[in-house]
Amino acid sequence: MSGGLARLPVAIVAGLHADARRAAVEEILRSVPGAVVLHHDLTSAVDGRVRRTVRDSGGLLDRGEAPLVNGCACCALREDLVPELLRLAGEGRHRLAVVELWDSVEPQAIAGVVTAAGAPLALTGVTTAVDPALLLPCLTDGDDLADVGLAAAATDRRTVADTFARQLEYPTLLAVAEDGSAAGPAEDRDHALLSQLTPGARPVRVGDGRLGVALLEGFDVAAAAARLHPACALLPQESDEHGVSTFVWRRARPFHPQRLHAALEDLACAAARSRGRFWLADRPDTLLSWDAAGGALCVESVGPWLAALPDAAWEMVPAERRLAASLDWHPEHGDRCQYLTFTSPGLDREGLPALLDSCLLTDDEYAAGRDCWRRLPPAFDDLLDPVT
Repeated sequence: MSGGLARLPVAIVAGLHADARRAAVEEILRSVPGAVVLHHDLTSAVDGRVRRTVRDSGGLLDRGEAPLVNGCACCALREDLVPELLRLAGEGRHRLAVVELWDSVEPQAIAGVVTAAGAPLALTGVTTAVDPALLLPCLTDGDDLADVGLAAAATDRRTVADTFARQLEYPTLLAVAEDGSAAGPAEDRDHALLSQLTPGARPVRVGDGRLGVALLEGFDVAAAAARLHPACALLPQESDEHGVSTFVWRRARPFHPQRLHAALEDLACAAARSRGRFWLADRPDTLLSWDAAGGALCVESVGPWLAALPDAAWEMVPAERRLAASLDWHPEHGDRCQYLTFTSPGLDREGLPALLDSCLLTDDEYAAGRDCWRRLPPAFDDLLDPVT
């Protein structure tokens, strides 16, 4: 379909912090000659319209509308995005196409769309723009996107906090914009929180003129997905600075399902952000993900532990996961482990590990062995095996 079209670098700029995102986009337009910005505004999606604009440093170049697809504004964006980018590539005069995502759109899905399109489109950068002063308010906001006018579809059940957390943790580049923030100047605490939450991302200050060039350096979609996959995620490291702590809890022994279930509410509220992987005694072959923000916790099955797979299946597992498993390998349990991280100001570094440890099997329960573990009363069926 692309024929002889010239290669068009594509960069994605995401973020719930709209002022920070716009400041980042304006800097890119100023610093990269020939850059063009494509934006789909989903504000009017409730009326059946997704508005598209294309502009460069001189102003508006084009505008149009994309129809909703199955009542989903994000689906309309995805359907309209690649044809528009190919049209821009066909013009042959743009050095960089910037896809400025609407507030609650997450960059991972759009990165996949651009990458799947192939030549002449080349995804060269993904960034989320963030105002550090707004970081904690967003991470602790448990409101549904629908309640604050940011839902991308009628079926959108995401919250502000979990959406922002995924926007923050996916890219390898963060556009940090704090000048003129309505929330006031960022404090050392805000920067410490941002640094601890995003160990795999490089911050670039908006206003320094480096963002546009950084977004041309290249982006590996497969590596980015691996950094977020619960089995091999790049999780925050132990830290304590400016009143912000990250606590890393690792154990080999499985959780007692009932005791853990009883503690879920307290654990979900123990930190602004917590995530990781864990295992339950009554489901010893199932790798479970832990994802909490804004006081809400999502627990999901993400398939079997490697130790539960036949040897022949290992060759089909990505290298990143095999490496992560080797680092956690236990002589009896294999890669089964508890690996949870909690990041927050004011973290209870004494009470939290005590609560987590109290949810593990006791010495007597552990000694009883797996056959007995599997017969423990289940407590997670409502979360992991919902009736459809």
